[in-house]
Amino acid sequence: MSDSSPLTRVLRQPARSAEAKESSALLVGAAALVVGTLIGLFVFWDQDVPISGRGSVGVYAAVGGAIAAIAAFVFGCAMRRSRARSIPGYHARLHWFDVAALALALGVIALLGFTGLASLLSESFVGALVYGIPAAVLGGVAMAIAAYMSYLSAVNLTPMLLSLVLALFLAVGALASMLSASDPLWWTKNLSTLGISDDISALTFNVTLIIAGVMVTTIAHYATAFLPADGAGERRGRNLVRFGLILIGILLACVGIFPVDEYLGAHNLAATGMAIVYVAMVVSLPALLPSMPKVFVMLGYVYVGVIVVLAGFFISGYYNLTAVELVVAVLVFSWVIVFLRNTGAVEQGADAEAYADAEPAVTKAGAVP
Repeated sequence: MSDSSPLTRVLRQPARSAEAKESSALLVGAAALVVGTLIGLFVFWDQDVPISGRGSVGVYAAVGGAIAAIAAFVFGCAMRRSRARSIPGYHARLHWFDVAALALALGVIALLGFTGLASLLSESFVGALVYGIPAAVLGGVAMAIAAYMSYLSAVNLTPMLLSLVLALFLAVGALASMLSASDPLWWTKNLSTLGISDDISALTFNVTLIIAGVMVTTIAHYATAFLPADGAGERRGRNLVRFGLILIGILLACVGIFPVDEYLGAHNLAATGMAIVYVAMVVSLPALLPSMPKVFVMLGYVYVGVIVVLAGFFISGYYNLTAVELVVAVLVFSWVIVFLRNTGAVEQGADAEAYADAEPAVTKAGAVP
């Protein structure tokens, strides 16, 4: 008879197995549901509230969901670290600033996501009010969903998952900035125009770039840790690729730190430098990382070719600067995301081999030749 119940084992080792991770994620979500509902009852007691806007259930769900996502991710990383020494990849564990950047990114995704959902629902139910108790429950459910997904992201963190978080964060941040822009004709100038006003749109745009830059620097170490490096040449190539990704992340953050209207030179230098580093990485990738799939290498060449064609269109006046910047940004970050997925496949293969080597030898007596 077991000396402990399944629930006790999950509480003691929440990151021990896939089943334990899922069970512990449900417990984290349930805790967020209870806490969020109780606080919501205190906030909304005996009053009817709008779906979106100041004092609404949408604002409560968005802010609460962001806090729950951040707390759950930090907690999940702590649980993952406690288990890290017994699993492959411990040497690639995240540092505190990596955890902070990823947690903040997930919090922003929850904040903007629930805000957008509430705004959409308010347009669908014009003038509708929500009773206090249902509003509290809805806020608790939003926090539970955010905490559940954020905790699972932490305990199952891989380069592939990081690529999804990065893509979702960039998409949500950029769309939120575009939709809330005070100048509806911003697109007639350039993409950086989104970051030059004093409203929430500019803050969203610049903060998105800064956090995304920090995420890329985080990814640079984590995603390249599992690439083959048997010889001195392979180690040198891996380090150069890692340095290139870190440089792209730093330059991306600088684009947000230096708005184009206040620091034109620094802003353009960072944006141009990011494109130059990307092209250099793509061109030199076969020499730096011979193990990378040839199809991925060819994809990089195609992307560079498209960027050159777009530059020609801009010089000739066929495309405006905004169109060129949008397409180039999509190409660069889609390449980074696909790169992460390729390195994630390498990590999964390395983990499978390590676990296979760690398993007890199978009795050969009954083996079929």
